[in-house]
Amino acid sequence: MNPAPSLSIGHVDLLAPSAASGPGVSKAAERLSLLDDPQEWTFFGHPVSADGPLDAVSADSALRAGPWESQVVLEGMHCAACALTIEQALLEVPGVTDAQVNAATRRARVVWHPNQVLPSAWVRAVEAAGYQALPARDAFHAELRQREQRRALWRMGVAGFCMMQVMMYAWPAYVSTPGDMTEDMAQLLRWASWVLTLPVMIFACSPFFASAWRDVRQRRISMDLPVALGMAVTFVVSSGATFDPAGILGHEVYYDSLTMFVFFLLAGRWFELRLRDRTAGALEALMNRMPDSVERRQADGSFERVAVRRLVLGDVVRVLPGEGFPADGEVIEGQTQVDEALLTGESSPVWHGLGSVVTAGSHNLTAPVLVLVQRLGASTRFAEIVALMERASMDKPRLAVLADRWARPFLLSVLVAAGLAAAYWWSVDPGRALMVAVAVLIVTCPCALSLATPAAMLAAAGALARRGVLVRNLQGLEALAAVDQVVFDKTGTLTQDGMAVTGWRVREGFDVDRARSLASALASHSLHPVSRALQRQATASGVGLSAVHEVPGQGLEGDWQGPDAQVHRLRLGSARWCHLPEDVAGGAQSQASAQVHLADDEGWLASFDLQEDVRADALAAIQGLKDLGVSVALLSGDRQAAAQRVGTALGIEQVSGGCTPADKLDRLRMAQQSGHQVAMVGDGLNDGPVLAGAHVSFAFGQAVPLARSRSDFVVMGGQLTRIPETIALARRTLSVVRQNLCWAAAYNAVCVPLAVMGLLPAWLAGLGMAMSSLWVVLNAARLSLAFPSLRST
Repeated sequence: MNPAPSLSIGHVDLLAPSAASGPGVSKAAERLSLLDDPQEWTFFGHPVSADGPLDAVSADSALRAGPWESQVVLEGMHCAACALTIEQALLEVPGVTDAQVNAATRRARVVWHPNQVLPSAWVRAVEAAGYQALPARDAFHAELRQREQRRALWRMGVAGFCMMQVMMYAWPAYVSTPGDMTEDMAQLLRWASWVLTLPVMIFACSPFFASAWRDVRQRRISMDLPVALGMAVTFVVSSGATFDPAGILGHEVYYDSLTMFVFFLLAGRWFELRLRDRTAGALEALMNRMPDSVERRQADGSFERVAVRRLVLGDVVRVLPGEGFPADGEVIEGQTQVDEALLTGESSPVWHGLGSVVTAGSHNLTAPVLVLVQRLGASTRFAEIVALMERASMDKPRLAVLADRWARPFLLSVLVAAGLAAAYWWSVDPGRALMVAVAVLIVTCPCALSLATPAAMLAAAGALARRGVLVRNLQGLEALAAVDQVVFDKTGTLTQDGMAVTGWRVREGFDVDRARSLASALASHSLHPVSRALQRQATASGVGLSAVHEVPGQGLEGDWQGPDAQVHRLRLGSARWCHLPEDVAGGAQSQASAQVHLADDEGWLASFDLQEDVRADALAAIQGLKDLGVSVALLSGDRQAAAQRVGTALGIEQVSGGCTPADKLDRLRMAQQSGHQVAMVGDGLNDGPVLAGAHVSFAFGQAVPLARSRSDFVVMGGQLTRIPETIALARRTLSVVRQNLCWAAAYNAVCVPLAVMGLLPAWLAGLGMAMSSLWVVLNAARLSLAFPSLRST
């Protein structure tokens, strides 16, 4: 029996038939069956209950893994009402516990239980609702999107060509005076216009009619329903006037208005589609940076190109110039320049040589290199970044949720308003009554309102991602725009991650090199930044320690057998941990930012001075915040003197040292209670509670496990200036959102009364609706074109 065919997420062979396929098995059915293979689930989701995504799971372990979260892209949706329809269809499937659909990105997040339902079941539910779902990061989706753009361009072209011909035939009726044109000639021009309008109705308008018919069959409403009704009514009225000029519908024809309306509507949607790919598509472009295949070294030394998903830990791969790195690993041969903009936000390439670590998703620029694979799939840093970006693309800001909630009631009110307008005008002129209803149906379509918030938010998120700031929570942009105080952690945030030993003092009569070696040997049992600095200042060779253990937040202790063959108890850490007075080493307190002491059974043995370096751009970042009217505070777990030294250097007046995580949280709450909107910036190592407690938070530092971060924003590189830049962009984003909402409200307030009074023709209503949606998207696109920068200081 042949194994189940691979889904091949990165290849178009997703729909290719397999050997197991029979003539009665369709490609669509085979695609759905592939989704049920547990080995494929990790390529578009991960277990919710696990610490993070898995590389691969067996069928049995997948069923025991608990709920899964999957990301899919959707085809065939056009509005917020479509998003609500898909959500309802998914939630009706037994085993699906949560579903979120974002109309702007056309993506869905589905939480489901493998022991109750398989992916094919909830994908079929989406298809039954009239839409198509594909795994996120599927290359076939990119092909479908290109195909959709081509079809949209063809429809717009057909509508535009027919519109020009119909306008040419309609022109004599507008300019002629009585007696200039015979009735037969006028009727001939009407028939010619009717024939030219048929391709527009059958081909160009087919998506609107298909969507409307789907809504009618499933007893729901979306934005395409009033538009399709408007098109159908206009064509029926004009056809009635063409076939029976003396009939009840009158003798007026509106083929020119109809074709013009369709052309403007299709043109607006096509431009909107292109702009959405440039804004919301920026996130997807970053998420699809992984290569499909790579050259893997075989046992005989030759290289064979294999799919990335077939790699295992310990493989050696050859990455050619222009290719992406498929995994996290170590360069074992060659040297090259690498584009790591995804991780750092900087466009300058980074030089990598023998022994350096490269990251999945970054791109090789200049020369081929051999890389030893150390981390694969969901365990890579790239996968953690993708998880954050997928979450951001699914988030719905508060204003967008409110717009979605009112989408269907608003559409229902549109239909009611159109019916009332038609009833009012029917006694005057039945033909005009129907056209007034058409104008109301078209002009009140709430496309602009539904796009106002998500378009701006996603454009801002895409701009931030290109600058090395990942948005984990789109609602964080709303909160960030109101921030008036930023609280910084010190170590690893305002200062460099590492520390350096700048001096030492040793007990008289004790060998200096031995004291340094003892400190290095003890420090080798800890990952604390101070311990790493002590390890670098001397070698620990020849030092034998036993019974070493670490007390977090205090220090280390262990047994050492000295030259006298006696066992001495050593302690390394603070003066209090070593049971020493504060003025140890026989001198005044050092001006270093930190001191570490070594003691044995006899007491003080050595002291080491350590110094932290303030980040080069810290001063510019603090000044940038002040220029924005944002106050700055510093909370640190280090001594008050060390914290004050950094605060003074950076011009920060509110400095608090010696703070435990609980102290930081208390001080944060005090600031919030006093009316401040607070943002917290920390390295994420021990700042979890305060990051979660702030109105909005930044995780700073590449050592943070991104998937476990509690922050709203993750600064990928080492640029502190990204903090004020992000605040400035958040304020601009909220300004654009307000502009979009005001425009949508003002447009409806002006145009709806005109349409009801019969003063707004259908073609002008269509132009207004298309231009309204296009203006909203164009206004949002400005956020991705220019990034706010700090003034020079």
